[in-house]
Amino acid sequence: MKCTILHEGRGRLRVHVENVRMTLHRADVLEAYLNHQDTIATAVVYERTGDVVVTYTGSRAGAIAVLAHYKFDVAENDALVTSADSRKLNREYQDKMFDLVAGRALRKLFLPAPIAAAYTVFRSIGFIWKGVRCLLHRKLEVEVLDALSIGVSILRSDFDTAGSVMFLLNLGSLLEEWTRKKSLDDLARSMALNVDKVWVRSQGTEVLVPLTKVRTGDEVVVRSGNMIPLDGTVLEGEAMVNQAALTGESMPVRKVEGSTIYAGTVVEEGECVFVAKAEGGSNRYDKIVAMIEESEKLKSSTENRALVLADKLVPWCLGATAVTWLLTRNVTRAISCLMVDFSCALKLSMPLAVLSAMRECGSYHITVKGGKYLEALSKADTIVFDKTGTLTRATPQVVEVVPFSGCAEEEVLQLAACLEEHFPHSMANAVVRAAKEHGISHEEMHSEVEYIVAHGIASRVGGERVVIGSHHFVFEDEKCVVPAAEQEKFDALKPEYSHLYMAASGQLVGVICISDPLRPEAAQVLNGLRALGIRNTVMMTGDSARTAASIAKQVGVDNFFAEVLPEDKANFVQQAKAEGHTVVMIGDGINDSPALSAADVGIAINSGAAIAREIADVTIKADSLEELVVLKAIANAMQKRVHANYRFVLTFNSALIVLGAMGILQPASSAMLHNLSTLGISLKSMTNLLPENTAPQLKA
Repeated sequence: MKCTILHEGRGRLRVHVENVRMTLHRADVLEAYLNHQDTIATAVVYERTGDVVVTYTGSRAGAIAVLAHYKFDVAENDALVTSADSRKLNREYQDKMFDLVAGRALRKLFLPAPIAAAYTVFRSIGFIWKGVRCLLHRKLEVEVLDALSIGVSILRSDFDTAGSVMFLLNLGSLLEEWTRKKSLDDLARSMALNVDKVWVRSQGTEVLVPLTKVRTGDEVVVRSGNMIPLDGTVLEGEAMVNQAALTGESMPVRKVEGSTIYAGTVVEEGECVFVAKAEGGSNRYDKIVAMIEESEKLKSSTENRALVLADKLVPWCLGATAVTWLLTRNVTRAISCLMVDFSCALKLSMPLAVLSAMRECGSYHITVKGGKYLEALSKADTIVFDKTGTLTRATPQVVEVVPFSGCAEEEVLQLAACLEEHFPHSMANAVVRAAKEHGISHEEMHSEVEYIVAHGIASRVGGERVVIGSHHFVFEDEKCVVPAAEQEKFDALKPEYSHLYMAASGQLVGVICISDPLRPEAAQVLNGLRALGIRNTVMMTGDSARTAASIAKQVGVDNFFAEVLPEDKANFVQQAKAEGHTVVMIGDGINDSPALSAADVGIAINSGAAIAREIADVTIKADSLEELVVLKAIANAMQKRVHANYRFVLTFNSALIVLGAMGILQPASSAMLHNLSTLGISLKSMTNLLPENTAPQLKA
């Protein structure tokens, strides 16, 4: 790309692109490309002038090299932008705004008075009909106020005032629509990941194309380390696929010719070619937009109160108008009162404040499914943590194998791996991996295995019933015992580790000690949550009481529960809610789903089980639990902004009514100030709630 430097400062360049017609799409792609470069902090492209403003973090020469090496109209770069074109949206509304203002100016300057009056009357029909329709439906809404103000002005032959009012109403409506659509688009973009590029096999060659270009029946190639972008059927090849994003289980699944593979899963080993079952056009952006639209049904009670209050204030505006006319007998003053309504600002600023908060959450890798959950988070005083995969990193490792009943360590590990490989989860994965590292082969030695959810595994080996799982499962459910001579050895097991117990024929044969490292930020996060209003922190785990106590002490939770079942977590949440607490539950597994569903706000780890993410109200990426602190801070700040909006709207518009009644403000001035205040508070509602330097490492 050939460009000329127009201006430069420290870490900043403004350049002009030469010899290229800067279309909206080219500008979007160029901006996305530059913002994906490591040496570029921010980049803004101005399509009308063909200028690019770049802020860089590396060297000046590196930034210039990035600009110089860029090539327009390269298909691969199209994958860097979403299917929505924000520039097209802005251009559309800019043109509408220009047409509206220019039309008004031309009519004022060149249209003869009789024709202008007739045009005003014609335009007023639509506004008056909206007001009449509200009355026919027995509703007193803002449309009634608009119809009265326009109708009275026309009856008084004050066509200029009527025209000004309609112009300002159209202008306000256009700005409101533009603002809302821009907010929705920004939210969707912040939540959408980049559209994937995939290798498609065509006529014996592989071509890298954007996911949006993939069609049903296309042959897609995926290799080790790559994510599978679409559902499909394996055509050739063999691969071990990690389906943790789908099932919550970390052990890879073997996929061969004819096997079904699913979008979002990852090839850990091998490669394969699959036939796509659906088109790639329904990309992440589209799905996220659909989710946002669905979330509109999940308005917070604050939003709903704003909508109700806005409509309830209409009769008061009418009353103020009537009183003003009765006291002053001045129609102009009465119309000035009619020009002001509370509805516009309340109905626009409150939803925008919520949408903006959701967008800001997206910039921190947090997905919120509805405004009601942010409101609940702001009121939350109790948070319940699952342990494995939440407070810990879900990357457990076998640190020790303690044999019992005369068994050898290798025997215990071999049999454990043989059983655990059938029903993999993070703990099972650690056992299988440890056996592999020790060179232990674990061929099938058992009959059909049985998986008992949240408990363990049972099977028969050599006619003996063998079980492996939690302390509760092995010793209480299965009634297994510790050899009397080895009780001291059993009591000496280190409590800081998680334990898998294995027994045969009712007698303990081995304990596998597993280290599940605590997230280093966990204790700090809990302190941060307490500072933001959380009064009770709880940890619930299926681990033994000794292990749970050790972890609880390290992380600093207020209370903990060990050896719990899925229903125990849900029961605790329901009990806490019954006691008047607002409860947040955070987990990552299938076992957490009942509690996630029962909580006021269920938060799922994005890498966890699909059912947990589906049920949860909020999902976090959870590279760091600090995202929880950011989430709570945004929720609290959103509520403060909403209450501030309430105060401003009620105070400012009440002042306009008073000034209009006193004759200080003319109708057109009242309408203009009202619309400007609505626009101003809406724009304010779209700004970030947290300072720019808040948890920068978490930013997308």
